[in-house]
Amino acid sequence: TIFEKTSGVEGVGFGECKLGDFLPQELLRKDSIGLPQLSELDVLRHYKELSDRNFCIEKGFYPLGSCTMKYNPKVNELLASLEGFANLHPMQSDEDSQGALELMYNLQEKLKYITGMDAISLQPAAGAHGELTGMMVIKKYFEVKGETNRTKVIIPDSAHGTNPASAKMCGFEIVEVKSNEKGQVDIEALKSLLDENVAAIMMTNPNTLGIFEEKVLEISKLMHDNGSLLYYDGANFNAIMGWTNPALMGFDVVHLNLHKTFATPHGGGGPGAGPIGVVDKLKDYLPSPIIIKDGDKYKREYNIPNSIGKVRSFYGNFGVLVRAYAYILMMGSNLKLASADAVLNANYIKEKLKGAYDLPYNEPCMHEFVISGEKQHHQGVSTLGIAKRLMDSNCHPPTVYFPLIVHEAIMIEPTETESKAVLDKFIETMLKIAREIEENPEEVLKSPQTTPIKKVDETLAARQPNLTFKR
Repeated sequence: TIFEKTSGVEGVGFGECKLGDFLPQELLRKDSIGLPQLSELDVLRHYKELSDRNFCIEKGFYPLGSCTMKYNPKVNELLASLEGFANLHPMQSDEDSQGALELMYNLQEKLKYITGMDAISLQPAAGAHGELTGMMVIKKYFEVKGETNRTKVIIPDSAHGTNPASAKMCGFEIVEVKSNEKGQVDIEALKSLLDENVAAIMMTNPNTLGIFEEKVLEISKLMHDNGSLLYYDGANFNAIMGWTNPALMGFDVVHLNLHKTFATPHGGGGPGAGPIGVVDKLKDYLPSPIIIKDGDKYKREYNIPNSIGKVRSFYGNFGVLVRAYAYILMMGSNLKLASADAVLNANYIKEKLKGAYDLPYNEPCMHEFVISGEKQHHQGVSTLGIAKRLMDSNCHPPTVYFPLIVHEAIMIEPTETESKAVLDKFIETMLKIAREIEENPEEVLKSPQTTPIKKVDETLAARQPNLTFKR
């Protein structure tokens, strides 16, 4: 730690000045504050060293399933740091914020076009926050209609964990629908769950197995005929841009993860952005304000009749919105190509690995796919062991043990921004690990061996966590 590097050199000095000369005695510390004492250069080197220990997309392959860890173009960082954007205070008047308001209005319009929705709110600060906002809209819609009996939300057994959490936070009862042998929503099981108390179904399409729900239009008709709504979890939207959209599938509400699909920074706890889009009959329930165009001016509109109210301070994470808008303008119609390449890359890896690893659903995948380490588990190395071995090859492990319906799940998403050479190296590494587990599983169980922190005693760490530095 930086405390351990303290060398006895005074880090900051006040020269001849004595604080007691101009501060009241009662405000002066009686004891040392205990801060480390290093030169500025030593401090810089310390934090650079810590930074070098972090894994990031610029350092190596990041096939984190469901998270779409694509490359973030650096030009977007430059644009978001422009003085007129970076130094604009959120409480400035609309008259003094026309550039920012125009950008947000245009982003709303682009997202409307891309999703097929009729209205967009940019307020939510993350994907799960977008889910919560969307479910609040659905709840308010039924309350205004007087259908307060609609208290159930149907969620597939393969869903992201945030789906039931978001619905539950809005007071809904969660009803699980099973997947069929193809990894898709079981239509007959869904029919048996429908009644007058069902408010909505929350779906991801393609789903978390990376499989497209081919009966989505039948599901949409069943739900609408029941008077229910459909919520689209946009976490996997990177697979379908330009090829289809939630509106064409029959969805009423959608959230988008700008930090996934539209290449804004992702990870480290944020900031993110999770805009929601809705069909026309739900637009009066969106969070307030929305951005509108009034003649040749742009303004924040607060007069929304049945708005659920504000869900985020000011107007969301504006810097993320700038980056996403820049990405959309830069890509244009190539957004469709991005999705095509993401799907191609995923299918390429899947076909290369499916002999060495179990493939629970042998279907053409979309932008991601799920294999299983079940065979390797029987040979003495669990999926977690495979993930740790990957870390010795300058590769971030994929998502593991999700979705829950696949035992020893390994969820791989290469995205479109990786070259074939990178994909081939990953495939070679995964095949090598499978061979190692067959021939010498004990060597794999020693991993990670090349990372700054080697293999740890996880049981001891869980039972006796050491979370603070003691001098």
